[in-house]
Amino acid sequence: MNRKPGLLVSNQLGLAALAVLGILCPTAAVAQNADRLPSQPALAAPAFDEVRALAMTWLDESKADPAVREQALELWQSAQVGGIAALDALAGTFALADPRAARLLEICRKPRPRGPLAEQDWLAAEDTPPLVRNNLRLVYGRWLAQQGLYDELLAQLSDIKPADVVDPASLLFYQGVAHHRLLNKQEGLAAIGTLLNQVAASPRRFAAVAALMQHDLEALEDESLDHIARRMDDIRRRLELGRAGSKVRKIEDDVIASLDKLIEEMEQQQQQQQSAASGGGSSRPSAPMPDSRLARAAGAGDVNRRDLGDSSGWGNLPARQREEALQQIGKDFPAHYRDAIEQYFRKLASETETPRE
Repeated sequence: MNRKPGLLVSNQLGLAALAVLGILCPTAAVAQNADRLPSQPALAAPAFDEVRALAMTWLDESKADPAVREQALELWQSAQVGGIAALDALAGTFALADPRAARLLEICRKPRPRGPLAEQDWLAAEDTPPLVRNNLRLVYGRWLAQQGLYDELLAQLSDIKPADVVDPASLLFYQGVAHHRLLNKQEGLAAIGTLLNQVAASPRRFAAVAALMQHDLEALEDESLDHIARRMDDIRRRLELGRAGSKVRKIEDDVIASLDKLIEEMEQQQQQQQSAASGGGSSRPSAPMPDSRLARAAGAGDVNRRDLGDSSGWGNLPARQREEALQQIGKDFPAHYRDAIEQYFRKLASETETPRE
């Protein structure tokens, strides 16, 4: 009986999904007694042999040459002996039968070239089987993370679910890395929390780094100096990658606005501290009187008298010296200072004429 390849692939993927779901989801009996059992991880990667079976079935459905199938069997045998991850062996199998996958893996073996990245639109095309599409996007996303291309990483992995790939731990880890570096706090904590709490047999290196990222994101406060510094570092990273478009300018504008806000808050705090140190609600002035105007003092201007002796004319200058002093004051100071001093001398003269008590 002739069966269409697309239908065969869909049927096989449906069976694979059921097999994976059988691993990922608890049974009905366990679900009914979930409140009596300790929390257990709900996500687990399919076994190596199961992934190999999926790969060989995909080759059969793709009508690959017998020689390609033999190469794939050798690849899986050496992968099992050499401890190569099932995800990489699966991607290698795709590369044997699909030139596009082979070109993608060749890109992922080298450092990022200068200039824009080659388009990989075929990865998201509807005619690309989900088994190929999702797992190769994960392999590509891992390489993007290694190159510091976190926006492109999220574009590849943001809509993929753990059950869509053969390595859910890697998917969640690299999603968490991208969100952490781009300061997407809530999304990062969600991905990292799923990795730490729901993935069974997660690699120790993933768990250790994820725990550090979780602690770091939990302590991160929006608009704090640390938050501003990290956005400035993100700007530097983007400029080093040759990015200077509207997105970078938007981040730069946001950083400037945050700095202005932080400086204003610090100035207000400093003013409050100075006010508290100077006596809080007291009437003590916080700045000297400007020289451009006379003080409008409300007091009578009286002072306590002191015993200055019995000599008359204390404090008086000879008329000539007093006039020279007033002229000098008129040259060096505003005119109202002369008026104030003349008033002082007149008051002093009137007081000296009055006998002391």
